[in-house]
Amino acid sequence: MVPNFWANLPKPFFVLAPMEAVTDVVFRHVVAEAAAPDVWFTEFTNATGWAAAGDRAIGGRLVKTDDEQPIVAQLWGSVPEAMEKLAAHCVELSYDGIDINMGCPDKSATKSGGGSAMICNPENAAAIIAAAKTSGLPVSVKTRLGYSRIDEWRGWLTHILQQDIVNLTIHLRTKKEMSKVPAHYELIADIKRLRDEIAPQTLLTINGDIRDRTHGEELVTQTGVDGMMIGRGIFHNPYAFERTASSHSRDELLGLLRLQLDLYDKYSSQTGRPYDTLKRFYKIYVRDFEGAAELRDKLMHTKTTQEVRKILANL
Repeated sequence: MVPNFWANLPKPFFVLAPMEAVTDVVFRHVVAEAAAPDVWFTEFTNATGWAAAGDRAIGGRLVKTDDEQPIVAQLWGSVPEAMEKLAAHCVELSYDGIDINMGCPDKSATKSGGGSAMICNPENAAAIIAAAKTSGLPVSVKTRLGYSRIDEWRGWLTHILQQDIVNLTIHLRTKKEMSKVPAHYELIADIKRLRDEIAPQTLLTINGDIRDRTHGEELVTQTGVDGMMIGRGIFHNPYAFERTASSHSRDELLGLLRLQLDLYDKYSSQTGRPYDTLKRFYKIYVRDFEGAAELRDKLMHTKTTQEVRKILANL
């Protein structure tokens, strides 16, 4: 049995949300350089695909380094046997915990019964959690309020809390809502009361529209939850986890970009990511300074990291 690191986290704690093709080993190290969260999550990793085809099926999603601690492998899938096998593999990879994705709304996950489709199959959701627990790692869950309707939250979250997990992260929207409406902060107090009644030992983490640590701390003060998970906020501010908010210069932002280029080159053979996947990150660093739009346009037409470095060198 691996020690439960969740029990020793500061309160409140802050987590970098798992984001597909975003929170890989490269970007996590960039965030660490800017301002690190208390807990790292990997990208979504398909247990069924891995069980069938091994590492080539997951594209470097579980690549990590020893300095990323604590780090949680976020897994998804609808086949308990596959979840059990990949969970055991995560022990071999020295992960600190497993989080089961029961909230992803993308069809690539839901069409096979994974992600937010788990909400429609609570019995299998319980079986998936039990399968992950056989690894001995602490098991947590990330999910949504419901599948189609907001009022599904009470029955669904009750069921998940009854599974004795270490942490429950709730994205405060339904699968149907995607990210098209504001997160339902008005439900946090009721959700916390439900947690306190059913599983007071389970930590409660909130996700959805949280801008930065300062914003998260304000919500904790108002609601008394244990943790905050920041996702898209990191695209607006790579320093979102810093303890004292401050402004950052163009040179600091471009320094993070240069670091990401270097790390991409370092890990590309392990992650297998094509160069164009880097382009989604350029808007994080090239913004809010004179000439940013023109510079961004130039970078979007590049084909290699070396081309980007030449453009930055000529600024």
